Amino acid sequence: MRGYLRGDWIDSIGSIWSSPSPNLRGLEQATLYPGVALIEGTNISVGRGTDMPFQQIGSPYLIPSELAAYLNARNIPGVRFIPTKFTPTSGTFSRRDCFGVNIIVTNREELDAPELGIELAAALHKLYPLGYDLSKMNQLLVNKAVFAAIQAGQDPNRIAAEWRDKLDQFLDLRVKYLLY
Repeated sequence: MRGYLRGDWIDSIGSIWSSPSPNLRGLEQATLYPGVALIEGTNISVGRGTDMPFQQIGSPYLIPSELAAYLNARNIPGVRFIPTKFTPTSGTFSRRDCFGVNIIVTNREELDAPELGIELAAALHKLYPLGYDLSKMNQLLVNKAVFAAIQAGQDPNRIAAEWRDKLDQFLDLRVKYLLY
């Protein structure tokens, strides 16, 4: 860890990327993973079985232009969305055409991946209430209050604001335990 400072990105310190998983092949996928993975347990493909896992989401019933326009209008910091079509070779909707969005990281310093996950789930729940099955999301989320807020259609910004105080308390507490 010589020369490493908390907050450094692997590509800024000259280290070589080593995939921690077959589906985290690069830094952009790893950057998006904590958010996109929140919806993985639902009936949405997160791009597993493609060359772009965690960089795209979709299903046979989504409308790509509608989803991209809605998410882009949310002005989620650090990302943009492009309508896309893909066909996973494995995972959810294997060998079926999926329609959705490609997630482009525009500024990784501004991106809050967990908030992105809440935005994705809230958008899918709002736009596709009859097709999107939110019920299994809480298996990964494990936060009943956030899950209930998404189900109730609350604004994702408001949902994230609710956890900020507790997050700040945790960050203050952990400082004395950090090694680098």
